[in-house]
Formats: sequence, structure tokens, C-alpha cells
Amino acid sequence: MIYVENKDLVIPGQILADDEYYSGRGTFKDNGKVCSSLMGLVSLRNKKIRVIPLKSKYVPKKGDVVIGKINDVRFSMWDVNINSPYSGILPAFEVFGREKKELNKVFDVGDVLFLRVVDVDEIKKAKLGLKGRGMGKFKGGIIVDIAPTKVPRLIGKKGSMINMIKDKTNCKIVVGQNGLVWVKGDEDMEQLTKNIIHLIEAEAHTSGLTNKIKNKLYLAIDGELPPEENQEAEEEFVLEKPKLQNFKEELEQEEKEAEESKEEKEDKPNIAEVIEELKRKNKKDNPLSYGESSKNSFILNNK
Repeated sequence: MIYVENKDLVIPGQILADDEYYSGRGTFKDNGKVCSSLMGLVSLRNKKIRVIPLKSKYVPKKGDVVIGKINDVRFSMWDVNINSPYSGILPAFEVFGREKKELNKVFDVGDVLFLRVVDVDEIKKAKLGLKGRGMGKFKGGIIVDIAPTKVPRLIGKKGSMINMIKDKTNCKIVVGQNGLVWVKGDEDMEQLTKNIIHLIEAEAHTSGLTNKIKNKLYLAIDGELPPEENQEAEEEFVLEKPKLQNFKEELEQEEKEAEESKEEKEDKPNIAEVIEELKRKNKKDNPLSYGESSKNSFILNNK
């Protein structure tokens, strides 16, 4: 038996389910009961129950993309703050190979970079690199800090949420998996985007959030709510999937019409051959030519 529902807010020690459910991250078992070990939101998948913390620190993983700030410049590396209890380092060879350069002339204390986690050692120290599209130093803009666990909600399904914000505010937005977000645009739009991101963080567990954020953006920028749309139209606006499907159907319809036209052309009789056949038949049935028959001539001329 289960005592909570998906996305319910729970507290440490709260009983979530009986022994028939599996204990996942953020939970523990006590006397055959699955209990929460922290304050967070319930996540149910089949018979496995987890609790996602409302606020947590970023734990680096190989392959993650993160935003970091240079804390210190050393002999052969930069010390980078990656919004985590664990430190990050950017080795000089990851930036310019074996070539020797003065590190502080490339990146200096206070610079903000978009990086990739190349490796993580046994004490969770993250080795960082710049190989990848868009990696490097940010120029201008602001940094917004949110809980790393809320990053997927900010991005949205197939990027729907973050793309909607980008399109409406005309801001450039880069989201790091460590909970730092870079925003660059007009000053007013940067502040609006910051407020919107914090609203998403605060209400990540609520349903209908995409429409709520959309309405907030339209009211703030246009002074009015967006046009009413049914669910299908909204999905087309957000995900573009229906457009792709419609385009495919249009191509298939065009191919079908072309094929039918080709078949119709093949089935259509040759006019010249039909006329010749009629002439031959007419000569056989009536030996007189059109010129020899005043009646026939009259009919042809009046047509």
C-alpha cells in the first residue's frame, strides 16, 4: 500500500509506502515501511519510490556541462567555482595544449566560463575542459542561480520551456547542469528572465506551469494574454512536432497525387489515334467524304 502520490511534498521520517515498494534515493526502510529521509517531492516509477530534494548541491559527473567562475590562477591550471561543495580545475593543456602562455592573459579571476566535466576523481574533484560547441568565456550578461534539481523543469520537455523564454525575451540563455544560468539581452529582459527562472524554480512541482509562464511573459512584454489556443495548437507552438508530422503528410499527399496523375495519363486514350480510328470506321460505313455530303458539311460548319 502507498500513502502518498507522485509529486507530493514530504518531510524526513514520513511513511511513504509499505514493504511491497522498493526504496530509492532519498528514502529508507524501517520495520517494513518505506520512509523519506529528507524534505522533497515524491517520484514514483512502477514500484520504486524516490524523494527528490527541494534544495541540493551539485555533485559533478563526467560529461556534464557546467557554468563556472575563475577563483584563482595557478602555475598550470585555473581553480574554478562550479557551484558545488567539490572543487573544479581547468588544466592549461585543456585550453592551449603544450603551448606556453600566461594563464591570466587568457582567463583571469572573475571570468565566467561554459565548461564540460572531463573527469571526476575519487574525492569528486572535477577536471574541466572546453572542447564542445559554445564552450568558452561569457561576455556580459547576468548569472542566475537555481537548485540543480530544478534544471530539467527549466529546460522543459524537448527544450519547450527554455525556448519559449528565449523566443519571447530575445535573450541568449545557457543553462548549466550545476544550477547556474547565463542570461544576456536588454537589461529589462534580463531582469524579467531572472524573475521567470526563479518562478519556475519555486513552482517546479506544480502542473500547468508552461501555460502559467507563457501568460506571465505575454503580460509583461505585450500587456495582454496570448490568444487562446487548444492543446494541439499549444503543443505545435512549443514542440513543433505536429508541424513535422503535417509536413510529412503533405509530402505523402503530393506523391500520391503525382502517382494518380501519372496513372490517369497512362489510361487516357491517344486523341490522334481515336480520330484516325473514327475516320477509318466512317469511310468503311459511308464511302462518301465530308465534301460530298452537304448535310454533313452543314453540321460540321455549324459546330
